[in-house]
Amino acid sequence: MTNHLVRRAAEAPQLPYDSSGFRRWAVIGEEDGSVHTGFGLCDLRPDGAVGAHVHSYEESFHILSGTVVLDVPEGSFLLEEGDYGLLPTGVPHAWRGAGDTVARWADMLAPVPRARYGYDTQAVPALPEREPLRIDVRDPRTRSYGHFEPAQMDPGKQSQDLLAVSASMRTALLVYSGITVKMMVDSDLGAVASTMFMVRYAPDGVAGTHDHPFEETYLILEGAVNATFDGESYLLGPGDTAWAGAGCVHGFSNAGDTPVRWLETQAPQPPSRHSYRFTRDWDYLRETLGNRNLGMSEAEPGTPEGNS
Repeated sequence: MTNHLVRRAAEAPQLPYDSSGFRRWAVIGEEDGSVHTGFGLCDLRPDGAVGAHVHSYEESFHILSGTVVLDVPEGSFLLEEGDYGLLPTGVPHAWRGAGDTVARWADMLAPVPRARYGYDTQAVPALPEREPLRIDVRDPRTRSYGHFEPAQMDPGKQSQDLLAVSASMRTALLVYSGITVKMMVDSDLGAVASTMFMVRYAPDGVAGTHDHPFEETYLILEGAVNATFDGESYLLGPGDTAWAGAGCVHGFSNAGDTPVRWLETQAPQPPSRHSYRFTRDWDYLRETLGNRNLGMSEAEPGTPEGNS
């Protein structure tokens, strides 16, 4: 079974809405070989609703367009484009349509929902529909949510107004080698099984081939990126999605002369050390030791030749 997957936006199925005005494209799931990651694109009509339910997995989301209301035991929240948040395992929640257009959001589910257990979801009694609050990361009542603006990815356009909506160092920019990362959902927000963040590559942005002990997904939002997954090359554009399983060797480079930006998730949460295993480091070690067979498949594990 392949350890990576690419879904093209142009090939997205035209799924019908259910009787409640909701539909979800399961982009990545159990049937694809994923263990830790369920990733989907959800649409809810303005007159639609998803009744109260709970999951035995953690759910993170990012609103891509439109407006939707999320009901949870603590209250009701009006979510708009750029908002994101976390729904911990076992928390009752419901979705309500709002505005005058279809709301679309990406969801990350960790660990993967299992078909044989009813996709690990159970309906629960209805939640009160209260007057919804807008997201304000400085308000403790909305501590499980946040808001993202594309301008936050540009190191040259940072301002106190933009930083004010970050609330903590959790969402500070990480900038290196033409790559900018802005964390959205992680342990500081209460997540225990996954992370969700935004990535931006400048025109010269490059990440050499590497792999992880966790699964990653990528939803391209703007620009174009050259991606390699276990030696196979792809040109990914807006709306395209990719998944890399644990151990999949992958790398990226900006394919154009403008920035490329995507939504990225990881599950399970990365360990504090040894999250990245770069090909170049091990190539360097082989050259330094003068032993081209280091870590090759013909070496027996546990022997000096087989320890890598």
